[in-house]
This record gives sequence, C-alpha cells and structure tokens, in this order.
Amino acid sequence: MTPDPTPDSAALPRAPHVLALALRPLPLAPLSLSLSALTRRLVAHHPGMIRRMGEYAARSILLDPVDLPFVLLMRPDQGSVRAHRRHRAPATDVQIAGPLSAFLGMAHGQHDGDALFFSRDLTVSGDTSAALALRNAIDDAELDLGAELTALTGPAAGLSERLVARMQALTGLALHRADEATEGWPK
Repeated sequence: MTPDPTPDSAALPRAPHVLALALRPLPLAPLSLSLSALTRRLVAHHPGMIRRMGEYAARSILLDPVDLPFVLLMRPDQGSVRAHRRHRAPATDVQIAGPLSAFLGMAHGQHDGDALFFSRDLTVSGDTSAALALRNAIDDAELDLGAELTALTGPAAGLSERLVARMQALTGLALHRADEATEGWPK
C-alpha cells in the first residue's frame, strides 16, 4: 500500500479520551519495561534500523504523543524507552510531537513522515537530522508493531492478536501494517 501523501489533520484519529484518562493514574515503570522489551525485539529483528541511523542512534529522542498523558524517551542504540509524565519531560536531543495515530501510521507505512511534518501533524524540534534518520530507519524496516507486540506475549499470543485487532477496530489507530493487517488477524 502506498503511504497517504497528504494526511488531513481532521482525518487522523485521536487516541480515545477515555484511554488517556485510564492511562493517567497508571505507574509508568511497567509501560517503560514493556516498550523497552518491544524496542529491543525490533532492534534484534531489524538490525538494519540501527545501522541506518548511524551516529544518530545514540541521540536521545523524545516522542510526544500529544493525546496521551505521557511522553516517551527513546535511546535507539540502547533499545530503551522510558515513559515520563508530561510535566517531567527530560531534556533530549530531538523532540517529535503529534497524535499517536501519526506515529503509528508512519511506523506502519500508512502515512509519509514528510507529509506529516509539512501538514504540521508532527512537529520536530532540536536535532532534526536525528528525527530524519529515525524516520528513514523506520521506513526501511517495514515494521508491524502489533505483530511484534503479540510475539512478546509467548503462549498468550493468540489472545494478544485478538486484543490488538479489537483495539485497532475500536480506536481507529493503525496497530498493524496496512498490507498485513488483514492477513491472518481476526476481525
């Protein structure tokens, strides 16, 4: 599937407000551990991502899904992601902000990163070269975050697959690659 060259801000779904409210009181340590495990799995299965990023893999990258109550500090070379409360966001080399759907759509090849930037669905501040290196690495890897996440659950993968498919249907968020979302996943 060809990425949408001109995303329309109104067309990008927002994370449901009830999801943001439910996530607000939760402790961030389990989220950080889960996202770091997912990141290490992605790096292990797509080692070209780190090579593609080159020196920028050592940069600290703050992902700010503006429709969620936390931000994510990523260090690609370390395979680490740490969630922080929005009001306690750490200083980083680059900050990328936008709705969760923009991040997921870009990761799954449904939206073009440049178009998201030029339409202001994503904003970048700090070391824009690091943001560009991350975007290029993600584009080349052709990630499917839903499949990678369910693989982490081991024996519960079948249940996880159904849960991810249901969450995608309920929220409108791209939790799988568009070209693979319908192959083998429950409706």
